[in-house]
Amino acid sequence: MAATTHTPDAITEACTACGTETPHDVRIEIRTESERERNARYSREPYRVTTCLHCGDESSLRMNNA
Repeated sequence: MAATTHTPDAITEACTACGTETPHDVRIEIRTESERERNARYSREPYRVTTCLHCGDESSLRMNNA
């Protein structure tokens, strides 16, 4: 289990692994979805990535569903 780290600026969200509201680290990542080198620069999408600071469970959500 990951060490519990509580920071005053952490965002509290529901954690599916813990089954309760816990502090989370939230960040935005740009991920390349295409495996083809030629199309890779056109297939970058923003993802919201959250990591539970209690158990370490990580989840991601694609922000642009166009």
